[in-house]
Amino acid sequence: MKIGELAKRAGVSHRTVHYYENRGLISPVSREEGSHRMYEEEALQRLEKIAALKRLGLSLEEIADVIDLYFQSSGGMLDGKKKVIDILKAQLKKVDDQIDELSDFRSDLIRNIRHMERLYEEALPSKT
Repeated sequence: MKIGELAKRAGVSHRTVHYYENRGLISPVSREEGSHRMYEEEALQRLEKIAALKRLGLSLEEIADVIDLYFQSSGGMLDGKKKVIDILKAQLKKVDDQIDELSDFRSDLIRNIRHMERLYEEALPSKT
């Protein structure tokens, strides 16, 4: 498929495809006459995996470190697979820490709302 179709199917811009190609995250399989890049289905799968890893909060550097491991056969490169596990576990820890912070922030908000509601109720004129 040409870059336009790849970009459309992946929901990214042509520029993003070029950027990822320059970073070595994806690559065309060939060039047509007129130097159009041609991509296989794996390029689309890679773009989808990149998007998923970005949603998980991984940086492009971290993605570059692990993306090839997702597309290898199940054998070999145990050290690389361990690296993926370590990166994903570190990201999970970050998410858990953020959840804890947000939970504390939520509790503070609720406490402040209740306090302000009490002050508001006390400031209302009495109905006698």
